Amino acid sequence: MAFSIGILVSFIIFIVIGIGISRKVSSVEEYYVSGRNAGTLLITGSLVASFLSTVAFMGEVGFSYDGYPILLLILTIFNASGYVFGVLFFGKYLRRSKALTLPEYFGKRYNSSKVRTLTAATTIIGVSAYLIAVTQGGAVLLAEILGVKYGVALILMWIVYTSFTTLSGAKGVLVTDTFMFLLFSIATFISIPLIIKAVGGWPGAMMDGASLAARPDLLSWHGITGEGAYMGTPGEALAWAIIMGLVWGFVIAVSPWQTSRYLMAKNEHVAIRSGVIAMISLITLYLFLQIGTSLVSVVNPDIVPSEKVFIWAAQNLLPTGVGVVAVSGILAAAISSCSTFLQLIGNSVTRDLLPKAQEGQLPNKQALKLSRISMFGVSVIILLITFWQPPSVMWIGYFAATLFAASWGPAAFFSIYSKKVTKTAAFWSIIFGFIGVVGGEVLKLLGVTLPIYLHPAIIGFSLSTITIIVVSQFTAVTKEERTFQAHLRKIPVEELDSKEQKLTGRYPYLLMASGILIILITFIFYYLPISKIAL
Repeated sequence: MAFSIGILVSFIIFIVIGIGISRKVSSVEEYYVSGRNAGTLLITGSLVASFLSTVAFMGEVGFSYDGYPILLLILTIFNASGYVFGVLFFGKYLRRSKALTLPEYFGKRYNSSKVRTLTAATTIIGVSAYLIAVTQGGAVLLAEILGVKYGVALILMWIVYTSFTTLSGAKGVLVTDTFMFLLFSIATFISIPLIIKAVGGWPGAMMDGASLAARPDLLSWHGITGEGAYMGTPGEALAWAIIMGLVWGFVIAVSPWQTSRYLMAKNEHVAIRSGVIAMISLITLYLFLQIGTSLVSVVNPDIVPSEKVFIWAAQNLLPTGVGVVAVSGILAAAISSCSTFLQLIGNSVTRDLLPKAQEGQLPNKQALKLSRISMFGVSVIILLITFWQPPSVMWIGYFAATLFAASWGPAAFFSIYSKKVTKTAAFWSIIFGFIGVVGGEVLKLLGVTLPIYLHPAIIGFSLSTITIIVVSQFTAVTKEERTFQAHLRKIPVEELDSKEQKLTGRYPYLLMASGILIILITFIFYYLPISKIAL
């Protein structure tokens, strides 16, 4: 009963926040990019909250529980760096474009409505797939906790995130994302030490996990390998972690649900600081999550499906109050991602596909009304699809995210750093990148086993890069494209404030200090107990 009450109270809070903020939304810019005046906490909260969904708190912790926590931490080292590289080499330039959506940015940069429409279409397809996965994960959790049917839980999830997102747009999403970020961070940092204590405490739990017969190599760097395991050899497992880490680094650097947050930042300094703090937050959260949930195997190695491991631990290993906070945190992560994804889809449908809205010809009130109607319509379609598609939280999410790394990555970075790339090259680059990922996934479904270096994301990214380079050699850059690219490379006068620059200059030291601290924590709490087993 306590779990049900806690969850319902959190749902009511989210809806009330959305209704309250909706009264302050009076323009399209506020609805789409929160008036471009958000501070560091709001941008950081939204960056991390929109990334950490049920894919992380259910799919990935289930993967760790199955025997791969260290492998996921290796992956996280690479993907978390996407925050810093993304904001420095793409995000801050994206903000200079003054676009309201990412497809609008591509349309402006390449002076092409075709490129804008194509990126809008890929946004809608890819983000919708991710939204389906996250919604399903949240519904599975909600059904488990409330003791209701999956369909009932699905509708309840849909009502919550659709209501406040449709009403308040980006302004509401930023506030609720930050609230949820704080909630699931607190839930993680309180619950994981208590879970470790419940399964034997430190260092006993760590040593038991390392020598567990039911999960041999659970805490090894490569995880469980060999016949019947997800991975092949240790080398193949490491290659998988590095490749997927790099792919996800590109996802964080260019995906619409991450980089669109920078469009809402008060200035470039806020965007850069947020990227640094988001990287630190992600690595720290994952360090706690993956190690802690994998150790649940010590007391129960038979949780099926493994995606429920954190939920099982919250209900069986934690004090009731802490368990309620932990489960509410997981649901908050799901709802925050759902709201961000729905906002992006709805914005692209309205702003990038409808001609009058695309050209900015609609009055504010009419544009706001159309945006809300479009967003609601999209959410209904997503709801219907989730009823039809069986839940597959982690792998649908991974597939959807890699679409952007492969198809958008080259076009995004070339748009900033190349004077030779053309609209035609960008258009075909996105198409071939998209086809490469989808084609690779289809081959896997047909039973074709691809080596790790031919992961669908690698195929798509390679095709996209080759296409943009080759086609640019045979097409000409227009004056408009050249002018806009030069505009992006020019530092705005307002960004030269000496106080802001001095404060931002401290953040690299913060990043280095946090890295040293994380290494020390890992050495003391993971390596030292494990080394005793090896001896």
